[in-house]
Amino acid sequence: MINVVLYQPEIPPNTGNIIRTCYAVGAKLHIIKPIAFDLFHPNIKRAAAGRTINDIEYEIYENYQEFSKKYQNKKIYYLTRYGLKNYSDIDFKEDNDIWIMFGTESTGIPKKILQKSIDTCIRIPMKAECRSLNLANTVNLIAYEILRQKNFEGLSKFEVQKGKEFILEKE
Repeated sequence: MINVVLYQPEIPPNTGNIIRTCYAVGAKLHIIKPIAFDLFHPNIKRAAAGRTINDIEYEIYENYQEFSKKYQNKKIYYLTRYGLKNYSDIDFKEDNDIWIMFGTESTGIPKKILQKSIDTCIRIPMKAECRSLNLANTVNLIAYEILRQKNFEGLSKFEVQKGKEFILEKE
């Protein structure tokens, strides 16, 4: 299972998009408070394509200490622009329980947390002039890299509502 951990999210549409991604890939969402908005805000449901947090598996923590205490034995990857390894250098194939933490939109994951886990700090390569990518996009990119390495295990590889042969049908 992929475990997406959001550290103090600030922007409702980003969290909505992340809920949509978690729904699409079967990931569990973990949110560390404080949260800068109401999780049932209309902007979240719109960005989540009609989904709500209740449509996915999730946990919410009062603070980082509560989360850390509960999952202290888990190997957690921290996505940060300061990471010394690229996300694509990580072999996720053998792990069945993958944890990735993403920081706030404005400041990321605090340095004191990152310094305790330097070996699992990973980054997404980008132009030197670029500060960061959109949070929801990074969650999507990392989740699908994990799934790509696992041959998209558990996901449909064709369109199921209109059928596998839909594109071949004449109008």
